Amino acid sequence: MTAQDMPVWHHRSLSGRLTLYAFWLITVALFVWCWEMMTRRTIWGFVYDAPTAAQDLLSRAWPPRWSYMERLWAPLWDTINIATLGTLLGIVIAVPLAFLAASNTTPSRHVLRPFALFCIVASRSINALIWALLLVSILGPGLLAGILAIGFRSVGFIGKLLYEAIEETDEKQTEAITATGASQAQVLNYAIVPQVLPTFFGISVFRWDINIRESAILGLVGAGGIGAQLQASLNVLAWPQVTLIILVVLATVVVSEWVSARVRHAII
Repeated sequence: MTAQDMPVWHHRSLSGRLTLYAFWLITVALFVWCWEMMTRRTIWGFVYDAPTAAQDLLSRAWPPRWSYMERLWAPLWDTINIATLGTLLGIVIAVPLAFLAASNTTPSRHVLRPFALFCIVASRSINALIWALLLVSILGPGLLAGILAIGFRSVGFIGKLLYEAIEETDEKQTEAITATGASQAQVLNYAIVPQVLPTFFGISVFRWDINIRESAILGLVGAGGIGAQLQASLNVLAWPQVTLIILVVLATVVVSEWVSARVRHAII
């Protein structure tokens, strides 16, 4: 066999190369179509003037109005309370749902498990701001709406991670406890709960850290907290106050992130 008769090796077959080319062609076409849809009503004059407008806004927003800080302590405390109480509410609701949703602990695979999974998915599907809008329209503006919004939003996050952790527990420990003649409650107490407890604490602290960030903006829709002060400052174009509020929120998130990391490290 001569060198000319030797087969030529290709990284992909002809059909594979054609499929890859078709994929990239469709991807580029989809990107162009999406870009055209997003920019159809864009006023490019404003876009070209954006650097100048941003510079003008920053010049009016700096320096922050530090004297306004005395009016932020109470809303900031309300924000922390919204996050903390909302997280506790989410935990109270999510823990039973997680045990009902886990395939190895649910008492009913055909009724209770689908119901628990539906509640978890429904909670995760609705953003905290949407929960707040709905609850403010029902309960009126205030901290209660914010607490409930954070709690309902937390149910899906905590419930999903917790029921997955329950399903991943070591079955050998469960079988060992069951072999001693233990009841189902004793199996949960001595075999499953000790395995998922560190994960549960880690999930709870992590969700509290997330809720600090989310509760800071719920005041924009009337759910209390420092977001209400932000909305009031935006309404009167008090940009130095807006800058101070943003800095306070940033500092609060950094501190909550540090606390969350320390607590998770101590637990896990």
